[in-house]
Amino acid sequence: MSEYLIYFNQPWVGEHSAAWFDARGSLARAVVEEMKAAGVYVFAGGLEEDPDAAFTADATRGALMFTDGQYVRNPQFLGGLTVIEVADEQAAKWWAGTLAEACGWPQEVRRFKR
Repeated sequence: MSEYLIYFNQPWVGEHSAAWFDARGSLARAVVEEMKAAGVYVFAGGLEEDPDAAFTADATRGALMFTDGQYVRNPQFLGGLTVIEVADEQAAKWWAGTLAEACGWPQEVRRFKR
């Protein structure tokens, strides 16, 4: 079994109406429930959409420093993620595809190193 991260960057979502998001939200929650029922679910969640609400912990200069906002300003920032544990890459692709269809935006997939 391998763990995979399925994630999207917030700008990939695009501009949509509140009704569109409401409809997609119920579809995405149904996929998460399906993942749980299949025993592949580890964790899933959407992140705060404002990158300025983030903060950074940095110890690279010899002392721990906390700063508000992104570490590096970037128009691409993480919007949400799902962690699954599945038998192989084919299964990870299936779940990522199912989630992409439910959400209505692309999902990127990466396997965790062991």
